[in-house]
Parts: sequence; structure tokens; C-alpha cells
Amino acid sequence: MVLELCLWGADLEEGPSLPGEVLSKTSFYGRFRHFLDIIDPRTLFVTERRLREAVQLLEDYKHGTLHPGVTNEQLWSAQKIKQAILHPDTNEKIFMPFRMSGYIPFGTPIVVGLLLPNQTLASTVFWQWLNQSHNACVNYANRNATKPSPASKFIQGYLGAVISAVSIAVGLNVLVQKANKFTPATRLLVQRFVPFPAVASANICNVVLMRYGELEEGIDVLDADGNLVGSSRIAARHALLETALTRVVLPMPILVLPPIVMSMLEKTALLQARPRLLLPVQSLVCLAAFGLALPLAISLFPQMSEIETSQLEPEIARATSSRTVVYNKGL
Repeated sequence: MVLELCLWGADLEEGPSLPGEVLSKTSFYGRFRHFLDIIDPRTLFVTERRLREAVQLLEDYKHGTLHPGVTNEQLWSAQKIKQAILHPDTNEKIFMPFRMSGYIPFGTPIVVGLLLPNQTLASTVFWQWLNQSHNACVNYANRNATKPSPASKFIQGYLGAVISAVSIAVGLNVLVQKANKFTPATRLLVQRFVPFPAVASANICNVVLMRYGELEEGIDVLDADGNLVGSSRIAARHALLETALTRVVLPMPILVLPPIVMSMLEKTALLQARPRLLLPVQSLVCLAAFGLALPLAISLFPQMSEIETSQLEPEIARATSSRTVVYNKGL
């Protein structure tokens, strides 16, 4: 059985499970609770000293050398800090704006910009470019890093995602503007929904292009004891498909719910009398939608995904007696 720490995307060789409630890796609720910890923005303010202490505490637990009096809560807190800050494959710090815990605070202003009404061509291009730039860096920072990825792959993915997002968004805006059958109010409402198909399709391009090297070289798959079995292109394909699906689901509540909510709130006497409140209210609505959508989307699949060896390359199946192996899907 894969160790509990592995279920949460930590290294397979971490050691025994932490004491406390065991949540199955197949449980959506268990993953949801875990990722609520991972996206906790308070971890952005953890000091370097606190991070070192957390890592050392987990190392002591791994080797059975914990000091007396260390509580389960301290162990879980240490694991939360480590997993929110360090990459599970490299154990290197992820740059703050590109951590999952930084996704909401750094991404919400971009979402607000994407949903601003009466967008010009220049503003549409700018916000789509900024959004995909942020997404590209998040995808790269949270990729499966068991294989080196050259800078050329990053540039290729970045350019592909930005070009696709801008092209789709501008094309849809032009179509809406030329739709003479729409009333001005309907046209404005439809324009507010344009960012979703643009962002969703660009997100798929972004993930695939940013991580295309995994499809070419494969990703490491490990047995239940944490031993390296081999490198699998099929597992890489599964990893990218699962990640791409989360990137389609993620913007759905963020870019669909706020336009619906704002179209109703804008008719209230308060906002009609105080139009300056529109932007702050929209920002709060986007923040709430983002906070709900992110843990739901990334909880769809385990970060450490399991696959039967019979579905992988013959050389992988021959290399292990395990019926299943696991791989880091990435986030």
C-alpha cells in the first residue's frame, strides 16, 4: 500500500504515515481537505527558518528520532508547510507567485481584469496575455520535474498559450460586436462570458505545450515501496490529460459565476446609486469564486496518481511485480 505521505504528493521515500486521520487517496473529500491546506495563503509568509524547522521535524519523524513531546498537530503543520512551499520532485522552493498557495491572491486581480465590461481590443489582449503568462509559470513551477526541461520548452509553451488565448478572445469579441441581433444589454452580457472559452482552450494549450517534454521522454513511475520502475510516456499522457481537465474546470466557476452574479447585483439600488462600488464588489465576487474553484478543480485527481502496469509499456510491466505503480501528476 502506498504510504500516506505519498497520497498527498510528498516523496515516496518519506517514511511512515503521519499519525492521525487517514484519508483515502481515492476520496475526493480527502483530497479537497488536503488541497485546502496546500492553497492556504498564510503559508506564503512562512519564514526560511520555519521552513527548515518543518523539514527537520519531518526528517526526525522519518528516522524515528523525534524529541519527546512533539504532537501530531506539529507534525501535520510541518507537512503542510513543506508541501505548500517545496516541489515534491526536486525539494526546491517554488517561487511565491507560482505556488498553489499564491494562485488565488496573485490570480484574482487578473480575473477581475478579464471580466471588466466594455473591453477594448488592447485591454482584451493585455489581460489574456497577463493571465496566460501567470498560468504558464504556475504550470512550469508545478510540473512533474523527474526529467529536466529545457528553457526552449518553456518559451514554446508560453508563446503557444498566449497566442491561442488572445486569438480566441479577440475573435469572439469581434463576432459578438458584429452580432446585430443582440441588444446592447445582451451584447454586454455575452461579452462578459467571452473570457471562459478563451481561457479554457488556452489553458489546455498551455499545459500541453509547457509539459510536452514529458510526452517525449516520459515520467518516472514508482512501485508501492518507492522504488523507481522506469520512465513511461503513457503515464505522462495520463498526467497531462488529468491536469488539462482540471485547467478546464478551474476557470468555469471563476469566469462564469461572477458575470451572472454581477448582472444581478448591478440592478440593485445600492450599486446603481454608488457605481464606484462596482469594481470592489466584483473583486470580492471573483475572490469568492476563485477560492471555491481552485480546491475543487485540483482535487478532481490525486497528485500522486495510480495506474495499472498492464496499461503501461511492456518494459514497465516486466520491470516490476507490482500490479500498480504511481506517478506525480503535477498540479
